[in-house]
Amino acid sequence: MLKRTITAIVGIALLVVACIYSHTIAFPILVGLMSLLGVYEMLGCVGMRKNFIVSLCLYVMTITVTVLTQTIKSHSLFIAAYSSFLFCIMLILLSVAVFSEGKVPVDKVCIAFTTCAYIITGFISIIQLRGLKTHNGMEIGALIYLLVFIAPWVTDTFAYFCGMLLGRHKLIPSVSPKKTVEGSIGGIVFCIAGCILYRYVLALLGNEALPPIWIFAVLGLIISIVSQIGDLIFSLIKRRYGIKDYGIIFPGHGGVLDRFDSVIATAPLMLISCEALCYFGIM
Repeated sequence: MLKRTITAIVGIALLVVACIYSHTIAFPILVGLMSLLGVYEMLGCVGMRKNFIVSLCLYVMTITVTVLTQTIKSHSLFIAAYSSFLFCIMLILLSVAVFSEGKVPVDKVCIAFTTCAYIITGFISIIQLRGLKTHNGMEIGALIYLLVFIAPWVTDTFAYFCGMLLGRHKLIPSVSPKKTVEGSIGGIVFCIAGCILYRYVLALLGNEALPPIWIFAVLGLIISIVSQIGDLIFSLIKRRYGIKDYGIIFPGHGGVLDRFDSVIATAPLMLISCEALCYFGIM
């Protein structure tokens, strides 16, 4: 428990520093590095890390897509480039399976690509969200991107304590034996409260033209549900491959994927939601 606490304190301190310099190139570099470590962990989990071509393709994909987020400012052009690049990488990986004559199983190639694309998309969405602007040029992303970290971690923390104090009914024991329905509901309730509180803090700091409170409440509800699903997704993969943790980079917490599983699921949804709110003029 002491090791977990120390790691959490150090992690929070590093996150604060990263957020302070989030307007600089250091932020996308850090997020890209976390994405690369996540891909490394997943390749080890599914047993494809030692395959040079598969690993190289997915590492190149991670680095290239992170660079694209910084160099292509048009969202439509970025989506086109990202989709095209993912297709090319998938084509190469499937070709490897074809010409390996069974030495590289096609199912493993597909699993490696799908899970790594999921991880990469989650992390680059954080970068995109940080740079999000409204139609009138307001940098709304700089105000709300922290919810990508805060909301899932509030959910996870209070789901744990509510489950420990009130938990009676198992949520999905075949995937995560310790999670309970009561804990899940508690995580949702506190996440909604946390998002509303976050909005009040932004207002107190003098930020104008903020979305109404109900928007933050709805975001809290959706983010909390999706973050728990994201947690369960990575738990399912770990259970399928019989591992306890994805890595050891965070002592007491495991690897990048153990710590950021909920964030990876939440970030794209948060980006899509905020893009839609900006489009309809709510933000």
